Amino acid sequence: MFKGFIFDLDGTVYLGERLIPGAERIIHLLREAGRKVCFLSNKALQTRENYAAKLTHLGIPTAPEEVINSSFVMTRYLAKRAPGARVFAIGETPFIEELQRAGFTICEDPARIEWVIASFDRTFDYRKVCIAYEALKRGAHFVATNPDRTCPIEGGELPDCAGVIAHLEAVTLRKVEAIVGKPSPLTIEATLDVMGLAASECILIGDRLETDIRMGLEAGMKTALVMTGVTDAKTLEASPIRPDYVLRSIADLETLL
Repeated sequence: MFKGFIFDLDGTVYLGERLIPGAERIIHLLREAGRKVCFLSNKALQTRENYAAKLTHLGIPTAPEEVINSSFVMTRYLAKRAPGARVFAIGETPFIEELQRAGFTICEDPARIEWVIASFDRTFDYRKVCIAYEALKRGAHFVATNPDRTCPIEGGELPDCAGVIAHLEAVTLRKVEAIVGKPSPLTIEATLDVMGLAASECILIGDRLETDIRMGLEAGMKTALVMTGVTDAKTLEASPIRPDYVLRSIADLETLL
């Protein structure tokens, strides 16, 4: 039915360090059938290589090229607008290193910073706020990797990038100029470029209505919501965002093969 299957990761393929039952079998069946598979994550906590290694370790052999995360989309975005720019990223080491590999200069001098980038950062502190605040006051661009309020983990959730964005917007009275992660069309554009497919040839499978499902629908592809992540039946019933399919988990995707 579909040539390409695009999977969210957290809450869809795995929770924390545990594969959701049936995930390994479904991905194996898709690859055996010659379908293209791609994995998406809004988290910039790890590189594409890290995500591929994690999936492989969990039992789903994956190449880095089969993973699209928000840090990869951000480097694509900045490379087209400001190659080699001086940036200050509120983020963790893998994201910083990815920006450096893409040719950007990491800078902490507010007078020289050209772009402030907000991302999921478990080391977020007052020092980072002050640097970003001064840079934004001086006119630096303000962008972010993803809009997620929380990140699902096994046994609960963690505050995500939305908290960093809100903090900077509150103290600077500046609105973020662009958020490149899901549901931004920039993410699906990068994904389809990598897969070499059209949106109409793909289905997107995810656990979040406001990011995964919304992005897929707006891109013109079919969507499937899995109930193993942040969305429960009550939330689905109240939402204006309507997925094409609702599945208990990734294991039920076999009915669409």
